[in-house]
Amino acid sequence: MTSVEYLGSYRLTQSDDYFKLGRDSVLLARFATLRKGWSVCDLGCGVGSLLLLLSQREEELDRVGIELNPGAAALARQNLADNGLAGEILPGDLRDRTLLAGDRFHLVVSNPPYFRAGSGKSGGQARMDHTCSVAELCQAAGRLARTGGRFALVYRPERLAELFAALKAARWEPKRMQLLAYHRDKAPYAVLVEAVKDGGPGLEILPVHYQTQA
Repeated sequence: MTSVEYLGSYRLTQSDDYFKLGRDSVLLARFATLRKGWSVCDLGCGVGSLLLLLSQREEELDRVGIELNPGAAALARQNLADNGLAGEILPGDLRDRTLLAGDRFHLVVSNPPYFRAGSGKSGGQARMDHTCSVAELCQAAGRLARTGGRFALVYRPERLAELFAALKAARWEPKRMQLLAYHRDKAPYAVLVEAVKDGGPGLEILPVHYQTQA
């Protein structure tokens, strides 16, 4: 079954068969550094939610999405077309080096499966990283981004050490970080991180974003 959600002036068609838009993607799209005319790639783009959210901020973008599920990729392509947005949605594995030329993008984004496979967490099958590890994700982002380009993603706080190690191994330097929490008396449930390819050291830690904030 399909449903429609409106993101400002954009219309997002979703399906019960694929992972739906969540708060994580909304906050990631607000968090990522973005400039007019930038080339942007969403790794594991699903039905194209993040590409639409980023386009709310800046419509003049070079948009590319990579999605393993052919049905979700087709719906992402439809969502761009329905909103009059140019872009390319590639069905395939983001680890495939022949899928897309490297050293191209100003910004790579991803809301990846961030629960470790077999961990027993309640993220559901679509949130488990059995199909792509964090190391493989960071390597793909590092290959696609130009030097000085940025990689913004949302991840689990308890896996920050693993994420930072994977970023460093793929030539990413973490530059900005923000924890997300539901309430002030609850531990953070997610973290937003932005890294720069071949960037210098120095990490800015932003105030915690609570779910009750606008």
